[in-house]
Amino acid sequence: VTSGKLLVGDYDLEKIPNRKVPYYRRQLGMVFQDFRLFEKKTVYENVAFAMRVIGESSKTIKNRVPTILSIVNLMDKYKSFPAELSGGEQQRVALARALANNPKIIIADEPTANIDPKMKLEIMNLLKKINQKGKTVIVVTHEKNIVDHFRQRVVTLREGRVIDDRVGGMFRAQV
Repeated sequence: VTSGKLLVGDYDLEKIPNRKVPYYRRQLGMVFQDFRLFEKKTVYENVAFAMRVIGESSKTIKNRVPTILSIVNLMDKYKSFPAELSGGEQQRVALARALANNPKIIIADEPTANIDPKMKLEIMNLLKKINQKGKTVIVVTHEKNIVDHFRQRVVTLREGRVIDDRVGGMFRAQV
């Protein structure tokens, strides 16, 4: 931050003590462009892993993972390994893992980069549905057609600075 403050929820990210960073990170769910799945773990185990890391009980994991897999339409693949899945299915596993700990914010880095056009819309529709249920969803993308199709708030950055901020295709502000 070169000026002002960077506040996310209750955290001032300029002043957050190192000991509180892990708790702050629990409010974030991350969806990576390259999926970052564990190849030797099943779909169920990949999602459960995110919960085990923060110390969730086995009972909570057993109850929550099937619910999350249902949200991303992957219950029938829970025993499958990543190599047995399409790119779109792998991205849905990555999304399920991001949702596992019920974060307040989902950050999706190029979530449509490695999947076919039909699956791109499915992933983006899932993210939109998650947003409509009260989660903040931040999607980083270079795909103008996806941006135009969904007509949500778009913040354009260049060299680390906001150069444009629009809502639904309508001009909002220019900085």
